[in-house]
Formats: sequence, C-alpha cells, structure tokens
Amino acid sequence: MKYIKSAGFTLIELLIVIVILGLLASLVAPEMLGKIDSSGRKTALTQMKMLDTALNTYRLDVGSYPKSLEGLVKSDSPKWEGPYLPKSIPLDPWGNAYVYSLENTDGKPFVLMSLGRDGKLGGDDADQDIVLQ
Repeated sequence: MKYIKSAGFTLIELLIVIVILGLLASLVAPEMLGKIDSSGRKTALTQMKMLDTALNTYRLDVGSYPKSLEGLVKSDSPKWEGPYLPKSIPLDPWGNAYVYSLENTDGKPFVLMSLGRDGKLGGDDADQDIVLQ
C-alpha cells in the first residue's frame, strides 16, 4: 500500500494548541469578568445621573420632586411640562428598579440608588449598593 502524504495536523499538534488556548483563557477570563462588573456599576451611575437631572428639571417646573419616578414620564400636575425622560424609566444594569425615596434623606432632597447585582440592600463588590451622591 502506498501512503499519501497529507498536509493536516497530527493529534499531538492539536492537543498542544488546545492546551495553549486553555491556558490563555484561564489567564484572560478572570480579568474580563471583572470588567463586566465594573462596567455595570458605571452604567448604573450614568443612568442615575440622568435620572437626577430629570428629577431636578421636574422640580424646577412643578415646584417639588415627584412622589415616584413614574412622575417623570406621566403626571396630573398642571405645571408638568414633561415627559422628562425620552423613554420609560430604565432598570439598572442587573434588571432591577432604581430605589427612589423622599423620606429619610439626611438633608438631601431625595435618595436615588441601585441595589447592585443581587437586588438586596448591602453587599460587597458587584452586589454593593450604588447611591447617588
């Protein structure tokens, strides 16, 4: 029998390439997952600043802050000149509603926060609450 020489890869060459790719993935993956968490926090802060601007514009028009964030989209007040947001009220990057309160604000006009990735008060790292300062 005559063997035909082919221009393919041997099994050992393929295994070496797979091992190298696995090592690279194990080095790069943790770094990339950390970036996902920090980008979610930055997105939440950016959205909260947009909501802060809309809330302050509402106060300038109406004379007080709305009782809920829904007041930025729809209101019965005669002085209301909204909507103050281009679309509906956004959810935070983890799919949770932003927390807005006019009570217990420690001298601030309102509290606006995201509960982080876990959607619960408190937490560490990506689960940590983000409060608009």
